[in-house]
Amino acid sequence: MTDWNDRIIEEFRANEGRVGGYFEGATMLLLHTVGRKTGQPRVNPLVYLPDGERYVVCATNGSPRNPDWYHNLMANPDVEIEVGIETIPVRATEIPDDGEREALYARQVERRPGFAEYPKKTDRRIPILALERR
Repeated sequence: MTDWNDRIIEEFRANEGRVGGYFEGATMLLLHTVGRKTGQPRVNPLVYLPDGERYVVCATNGSPRNPDWYHNLMANPDVEIEVGIETIPVRATEIPDDGEREALYARQVERRPGFAEYPKKTDRRIPILALERR
């Protein structure tokens, strides 16, 4: 996965936040976190849902467990994201289990139909997080 992510990150930065292939036309960001166990910097490319001033991300990863970046955000919610050519300091907050969470996920499925498959691959509730400018 690291090599795949590295290629996406390189393409993202070379093309002002745009990537091709499977992610052609998707809104993408690069999430900068610090490993909660290692203390090492981490960068993950993520598809996001624009929601007003917020960047909404879903902690999907095609497996039954939450992605590592989710746990890193829970340990330290003040992070940075790259969107296009801009680096933005943000704070992550998890969207609670309510109507807003369901509506946001439904909107993401409308934009990227592949997101409809993720809940079928796990029994866990997929966390949804809002990244808001600090």
